[in-house]
Amino acid sequence: MKKKITEDNQKKERKVTSGPIRDKERTKARMIAAVGKVIQKKGYHALNGPNIALECGLNKALIWNYFGGLDKLVEAYLTQKDFWQIGDKGVLEQMISNPNDISVDLINELLKSQLNTFLKDKTKQKIIHWGLGEKTKALKNISDRREMLGEELFKYIDPKFKDSDDDPRAVLALLVSGIYYMSLQAKATGSTFCGIDINTEEGKARIERSIQRILEQTFKEQLK
Repeated sequence: MKKKITEDNQKKERKVTSGPIRDKERTKARMIAAVGKVIQKKGYHALNGPNIALECGLNKALIWNYFGGLDKLVEAYLTQKDFWQIGDKGVLEQMISNPNDISVDLINELLKSQLNTFLKDKTKQKIIHWGLGEKTKALKNISDRREMLGEELFKYIDPKFKDSDDDPRAVLALLVSGIYYMSLQAKATGSTFCGIDINTEEGKARIERSIQRILEQTFKEQLK
């Protein structure tokens, strides 16, 4: 008589923790992380194959084998660090997936998160400086994808302002760019802007309140 095999007697399938695919993904992750370390230690001008390979302890040929070149590797890193594609993604996804739920509060939450992120994240600050000082294919690709995300939101917002004198695109452009500049200037020089020091909680709160007022004045009728 054959012995009945029960579920308890069956061997559990062993989880695969290594292999060509997993090893490749780990190696790619190390190389992407190395890009950030080079930027932090030496600046974006030092981003080249030898420096990245030295930082992650791998052969520089893998940059071309796994990413197709240095630009693609840098782009992979920038994608992971881009606020509009990754940071506070829950709010962006919520607005894009449920455009009828777009509200002043959600937009304000997103801009507030942008301000706080760029005041704290030194790597993101360096990336913005890089984008202002140089023109590279990787940075342009990231910028283009950022614009595509924005267009998904404006598909819903624009029609609501069809008969209005208000220009939501221009208002948001000024607010977003203002947050970038004030954050970078405050952290680079430590000085005030129009007498406001956003390195302090009081100064930051003044900017946040003003952003909210501007959004309410622009969107309160259209985004109810």
